[in-house]
Amino acid sequence: MNNVNDNCGCGTSTCSLEEKKPAGLRRYLAFLLPCLILWVLVYHFLSPVANWLTYSLLGLTPQTHLASAVEFFIFETPKVLMLLTLVVFGVGIIRSFFTPERTRKMLAGKKESLGNVLAGTLGIVTPFCSCSAVPLFIGFVTTGVPLGVTLSFLISAPMVNEIALVLLYGLFGWKVAAIYLSTGLLIAIVSGWVIGRLGMEKHVEEWVYEMPLGMADVEEDKISWAMRIGYGLDALREIVGKVWPFVVAGIAVGAGIHGYVPEGFMAGIMGKEWWAVPASVLVGIPMYSNAAGIIPVVQALLGKGAALGTVLAFMMSVIALSLPEFIILRKVLKPRLIAVVIGVVGVGIMTVGYLFNALPLQRIVETGLGHM
Repeated sequence: MNNVNDNCGCGTSTCSLEEKKPAGLRRYLAFLLPCLILWVLVYHFLSPVANWLTYSLLGLTPQTHLASAVEFFIFETPKVLMLLTLVVFGVGIIRSFFTPERTRKMLAGKKESLGNVLAGTLGIVTPFCSCSAVPLFIGFVTTGVPLGVTLSFLISAPMVNEIALVLLYGLFGWKVAAIYLSTGLLIAIVSGWVIGRLGMEKHVEEWVYEMPLGMADVEEDKISWAMRIGYGLDALREIVGKVWPFVVAGIAVGAGIHGYVPEGFMAGIMGKEWWAVPASVLVGIPMYSNAAGIIPVVQALLGKGAALGTVLAFMMSVIALSLPEFIILRKVLKPRLIAVVIGVVGVGIMTVGYLFNALPLQRIVETGLGHM
C-alpha cells in the first residue's frame, strides 16, 4: 500500500496531508483578512471594468460579435478564477478534517445501501485527484469496504466536487447548483449500489486483495487551526496553479460561443431531441477537462439555447466518465468491470439528462443567466 502511494506522483495536498511547521494563527489572519476585503472590492467592480476595457480602452464597437466575445472573456476570466480561489482555500481547510485515511475508517465494515450513501457524501469533501484513484481504491478494498461502496466514492469524488458546486452557484444561482448536487450524488449512490448487487469482485485484479493493510490502524495526529489554514493555502497554490490553464481555455471557448454562435443555434444540436442526450455523453467521455474548465463552456451553451438536461449530461460525462481516469483505474480493475462502471454511470447520466429535459426548468436557467 505504501508503494502505491509513493508512485502516485501527484505531490499535492489533495492526496495527502504532510506534516509541517505552521505559521501562527494571528499571522495568517493578519494576511487573510485584508485579502478577503480586497477580493470583495475587486469582485464588485468586475463588470464595469470589463465594460470599460472592452469599449473604451480597446475601442470595440458595441453589439458586434468580437466585442461580445471579448467582454465575456475579460469579465468571466477573473470572476471564475476568483470564485475558484475562494472555494479551493475554504474546502482545503474543510478537507483537513476528512483525510483519505479517516474516510477509509468511516466506510470500513459499513453495509451496502447505507455505505453507498455515506461514500457518495464523503466523496464531495475528501481529497481526490485522478492519480490518487488507485491508492484510494486499494486502501478501501483491503480495509473491508465493499466494492460497490468504494465505487460510489470514486464516482462521487470527481463529479460532485466543491469546484463544480461553487462555480455553478456563482454563475447560475443556488437552484442549478442544487440540481447538480442532488442528481450527481444520486448517480454515484445508485451506480455503486447496482454494481455491488452484480457481484463483480472477481473482476478486480487479484493482486489488489494481496496488498498489506499498511497504516490503516495508525491514529491521526491532531491538527491545529493554523495548520488547517496552511493546508488551505497549500491547496490554493497547488490546485489553482494546475487548473487555471483549463479555466482560461474553457472561458475562451465559452467566449467564442457567446460572441459568434447565433441565439438558439445550440438548441438544434444540444436540444431536447431523443438523440441529443446520448450524443452529448459520447462526445464528453474522451474530453479531458475538469469542473473548472468545463463550466464556462456550459454557461455559454445554456446562454445560446442548449437544453439544461442535455448540457448537464455533457458536463457529467466529461467529469465523471473521464477517459484518463479509467485508464489509470485499469491497473486495479479488469476490462469487464470498467465497462460495467461506464455503462451504469452512463445510463444514470442519460436518465438525468432526459428527466431534466422533460421538466419545466428553463426559467431557472434563464433566471440564473440573467443575474450575471
